[in-house]
Amino acid sequence: MVESSSFVRRDFLKVTFGFGLLGGTGTASGAEPSSGERTEVLVGVTASASGRRTAKRALPSGARTVGENPSLGYVRAVLPKRSSRAEQVRVVERASAQAGIEYVEPNATYQSLSVPNDPRFGDQHAPAMVNAAEAWDTAGDRDVTIAVVDQGIALDHPDLRTAIAADAGRDFVDDDDDPSPDSLTTEGHGTHVAGIAAAETDNDTGIAGISDARLLSVRALSEEQWGYTADIADGIQWAADNGADVINLSLGGGGYSETMHAAVEYATQKGALLVAAAGNNGGSPKYPAAYDECIAVSALDPDGSLASYSSTGSAIELCAPGTNVLSTRPNDGYGRGSGTSMAAPVVSGVAALVLSREDLSNEALRSRLADTAADIGLSSNEQGAGRVDAGAAIGGALPHTLTIEGTGSRATYEFSVSGDLEKSTANGGSINGNDEISGSSASGEVGIGADSYAFSGEIVGMTVDGDAAVSRNGKRID
Repeated sequence: MVESSSFVRRDFLKVTFGFGLLGGTGTASGAEPSSGERTEVLVGVTASASGRRTAKRALPSGARTVGENPSLGYVRAVLPKRSSRAEQVRVVERASAQAGIEYVEPNATYQSLSVPNDPRFGDQHAPAMVNAAEAWDTAGDRDVTIAVVDQGIALDHPDLRTAIAADAGRDFVDDDDDPSPDSLTTEGHGTHVAGIAAAETDNDTGIAGISDARLLSVRALSEEQWGYTADIADGIQWAADNGADVINLSLGGGGYSETMHAAVEYATQKGALLVAAAGNNGGSPKYPAAYDECIAVSALDPDGSLASYSSTGSAIELCAPGTNVLSTRPNDGYGRGSGTSMAAPVVSGVAALVLSREDLSNEALRSRLADTAADIGLSSNEQGAGRVDAGAAIGGALPHTLTIEGTGSRATYEFSVSGDLEKSTANGGSINGNDEISGSSASGEVGIGADSYAFSGEIVGMTVDGDAAVSRNGKRID
């Protein structure tokens, strides 16, 4: 929540003045806001207030409300034309002090974070750098969905068409149900990002994506590579509501936003993992990557060194290849691109690989990616936990052990897990005819000795009748 008018004024000046710095051009920095065609604000309204009515009462008579998102608690409004900067600041200050208003902020714009340059698995270095092939051998068959909040995806690309989800997505720029690019010549960023994460593998066509996930195209950036806070926030919420397991955000800029933060909080609470490009100006990670709810990803050159353009700082959580990454382009094409925009979908793809085998919470998945990342010798501000490693993250062996140890008297048990399950001899466990596994559930009995099981995912239910000691990964849980 905004706590004072002085804070609002300072933040509003910082963001709106930034609108004219880059003018929406796709430069290497790609992290500062670009200007839209009109002055918009987002009005956060308390849960007990009437959205549009409260916003209209707080704003000047010439302002128009043009949208509302009750789930995220904001109203989108256009200020009167020809308002000076000083007038705009006064509007924000006055409106913020009104009853029922939590905050007022610019509907800032964000840009894609790529640095573009100019059937070819052998030409790809990103999958090899993150050991994707090792993970492909042990990937599961659970359905996983990655939402690409970006420019539209070319839905009919031969390397993407079968990966597109049944509900292909939504266009928040044009407010319609066609999430394809408006221009196949100038709008290629979303298609490039999508191919990195989930282009078809082993299909005798083009490249290999990191995962075999389903793709949702959430078009929130225009053909000029910028998009409003409201469109991106609405896109994130829509993705979370429509089954996205992973939400990829290869975009940045605009500064801290209450509205955007509400969106990433919403998606996290719905169980989605958010992966965001850190930024390309060499400074600190940009929003949305800087939110605690997002995994901020820095970029590496093909030789494994930190890319010169990559943002760095304490918010960096993982790093991944981002320079000269080969992927899909509109018009059935392929091309290379560079930027943290390219590094983020590598991480999203690895996350999807893990979820294809294990039903992990977003928190557990985030920890898995960090715990199994490869330390490549960079500082933590540059690499975070390290370079994402698909082979280590998905693992050849089941990662967890459950042991039920008898205390002398007979005890029976049964339990279920959310992933795979098999018997184990870990911790002195025995394999005998009294134990039974059926899918992801097991039952048995112990007296003297122990029964052990290897499993993936989480324990979703367990009962023990009698006296026995139960341990997960060596730690008592009974």
